[in-house]
Amino acid sequence: MTEYGKKASNANLASLGLGNAANVYWNMSPAELVEKTLERGEGMLTDTGALAVDTGEFTGRSPKDKFMVKDEITKDTIWWGDVNIPFDAAKFDKLYDRVTAYLGGKDIFIRDSYACADPRHRLNIRVVTETPWSNLFSNNLFLRPAAAEIENFQPEWHILCAPGFRADAATDGTRQHNFAILNLTRKIILIGGTGYTGEIKKGIFTLLNYILPQERGVLSMHCSANIGKKGDTAIFFGLSGTGKTTLSADPERGLIGDDEHGWTDDSVFNFEGGCYAKCIDLTKEKEPQIWEAIKAGALVENIHFLPGTKTVDYTNTKKTENTRVAYPIDHISNAVEPSVGAPPKNIFFLTADAFGVLPPISKLTVEQAMYHFISGYTAKVAGTEVGITEPQTTFSACFGKAFLPLHPGKYAELLGKKLHAHPDINVWLVNTGWTGGAYGVGSRIKLSYTRALITAALNGELNNVEYGETPYFRLRFPKSCPGVPAEILEPRNTWTDKNAFEETAQKLAASFVKNFDQYASGVSKEVLSAAPRLKAVEA
Repeated sequence: MTEYGKKASNANLASLGLGNAANVYWNMSPAELVEKTLERGEGMLTDTGALAVDTGEFTGRSPKDKFMVKDEITKDTIWWGDVNIPFDAAKFDKLYDRVTAYLGGKDIFIRDSYACADPRHRLNIRVVTETPWSNLFSNNLFLRPAAAEIENFQPEWHILCAPGFRADAATDGTRQHNFAILNLTRKIILIGGTGYTGEIKKGIFTLLNYILPQERGVLSMHCSANIGKKGDTAIFFGLSGTGKTTLSADPERGLIGDDEHGWTDDSVFNFEGGCYAKCIDLTKEKEPQIWEAIKAGALVENIHFLPGTKTVDYTNTKKTENTRVAYPIDHISNAVEPSVGAPPKNIFFLTADAFGVLPPISKLTVEQAMYHFISGYTAKVAGTEVGITEPQTTFSACFGKAFLPLHPGKYAELLGKKLHAHPDINVWLVNTGWTGGAYGVGSRIKLSYTRALITAALNGELNNVEYGETPYFRLRFPKSCPGVPAEILEPRNTWTDKNAFEETAQKLAASFVKNFDQYASGVSKEVLSAAPRLKAVEA
């Protein structure tokens, strides 16, 4: 075995079962990892200097193949079900030994890194990967220790990522040949059979969603966060297509992070050291910050080039619509360092309501905030997926159900405690979807109006205006806002057919109530009282 590069002095690969690796590359620089990828024929350079790779069979996460080891630590704490699928501890041990045996005689790449920009919650991670580009991803997405810290690095958790290993479902206890398994007792995340790098980052996110809320009282959040010139922090939650990235990317505000954060009593901090942004239909005009970040050191996944060039065609989705780029956060010009801000002054829940029922902006009570946080609502529209011919509701608990090892009520309870402790925090529900009717009849709310509403909320311009209240959902909406026509602020008034509005609002309210049934036993009466009423409530 030959070892290269700086490593921790206490490193013991034999204890990990990796003593038979051929060449071990420790903490290579991004340039070295790119060179090694090109040398192995596993990637190509784009005309901006970024490294382009294909992740193979899997171009996205595989939720049905994500498991949690069920043992003494987890059996009574995990929210078991279709999100957290149990895995036998003995089978994990055998599968781990098979993966390390597979890596024997191969080159491996090791990355020492950490999660959580708040030093009080730092989690040291050692990532072992089969490919150099997976290691580049880990370098870009996790926080990077200083050179002096590497010398005496003490990992608390290990990630082993072996895309080339294929499990045997009958023998190994997996569903099929790919898997991502989190073992809280052994402090190992084991990934195999998939080259999709997002499994690496979301494994740690799932772990932090377990540790921080119940062990440290920190609310872990699937959100973006930025900070104003006066030090005011804003948090943006939202599912795909709601505008989370677009609306949180504000040149007038510093970026804390774009995806994963923790909220302590005195800070909001980024879990990560980079960004993993979608590239579909990317243009310099729409997303200038992401566009400029795709340069040397960035990793672009599953893209196509324009014919005869090394220029990426971001409109080409033949491989996947989930084209991605991973880059360190310092590729963003207005990123703050360290990635830490004060507790939030404003929280935005973004939803693209294709039914045209929700106001462009509404101010939530604490109980409504908890209810809508657990609901995590948006809507898909016709044409986004095969078979969708009219708007469809989509709910993802806490705006990140796939990554929640605990019952969603636990996260909402922690949110409620923080909001009650800080009554000056404003929580806003922002509809970036339709007005004047549902999709196909109404029109999409102009981005300029949404930006004006968010700016007004951030500046305190909505604090002292007159508010109205919607039927069914009982949402309080401002009756005026600078730069926004007053007539669009009350949804019912924008519909020509008032009866159609009533029917659509009732239908959407019923969808909320039905979805929430699965969480009702884990939340308080106060939260349940914030549910929409299926009969209209007069303002």
